Amino acid sequence: MQNNVRSVILGTGAGIPPKTLTNSDLTKIVDTTDEWIQERTGMQVRHIIDEKFQNSDLASEAARRALQASGTTAEELDTIVVATVTGDTTFPSTACYVQEKIGAVNAAAFDIQAACSGFIFGLGIADGLIGTEQSRKVLVIGSEVLTRIVDWEDRATCVLFGDAAGAAVVGPSNGDGSGILGTFMKTDGRMAHLLCMPGGGTKYPAQVAVDENLNNIKMQGPEVFKAAVTAMGDAATHILEKTGLTADDVSLLIPHQANKRIIDATARRMKLPAEKVYVNLQNYGNTSSASIPVALTEAKEKGLLKKGDVCVIVAFGGGLTWGSAAIRI
Repeated sequence: MQNNVRSVILGTGAGIPPKTLTNSDLTKIVDTTDEWIQERTGMQVRHIIDEKFQNSDLASEAARRALQASGTTAEELDTIVVATVTGDTTFPSTACYVQEKIGAVNAAAFDIQAACSGFIFGLGIADGLIGTEQSRKVLVIGSEVLTRIVDWEDRATCVLFGDAAGAAVVGPSNGDGSGILGTFMKTDGRMAHLLCMPGGGTKYPAQVAVDENLNNIKMQGPEVFKAAVTAMGDAATHILEKTGLTADDVSLLIPHQANKRIIDATARRMKLPAEKVYVNLQNYGNTSSASIPVALTEAKEKGLLKKGDVCVIVAFGGGLTWGSAAIRI
């Protein structure tokens, strides 16, 4: 079906755990230094969820704030899409728990898994549902509790990840030119082994995963870095071509917050100056699917995005997956 209705982000919100883990804290856990972490990643602080809370609690917090910002009630939601690789349970979906916690009694709810690209994939789904008038209000959430699946003895990966949630309420545009101008999604499963958590599924069931230390993130860092630089640049330039935009039209680039060097390479590929690139990974680390909606919420709260501005979001993650979207505020 042809998309006839343009969709627009009506409001966003974030859920951030108050507890923090600094680079200095990490030096007491693994053999690393603040200088080593900052030089290679740009990260300084991460947030960690309290043990009594679950992913769905963070996701619900972000959801409530997005609903409030958009002037939408939970009962008005037709669909809830939660992008996560760290769901409360294997099944049912984390979206089911979120639906119950926020009281979205009329919404269909499901999870998607595209790792760090998950929010963009979810936004693409929402855009399609609204464009074909199958939904009027869609809640898209990126929410992760990655600190529960890191190997705290692996200094190459445990320094990278944090917990957070971000959400957006998407609905039909009022015809003023604002809205989602285009989305792009891509996957290459041939590189799935480069970034994954092998255990917990049918390949390595829970007990096997625990016995063989497979129940945590495994990453081939140098290979992932090279693939990410190429894919993020390709996704960013592709969405400009698809929407007929130029770098001059872009008011702000919000990239997935995985590594400062990857972000800098993407900005150079787009020929964007540093002041047009939003970076907050120093405060959160890599929060996977949550990083873009959290950054988008912050950028709006800081007044960096005004009515009529064009924002480009771009991400890369395990799968390997990558994607982008252009949004007129």
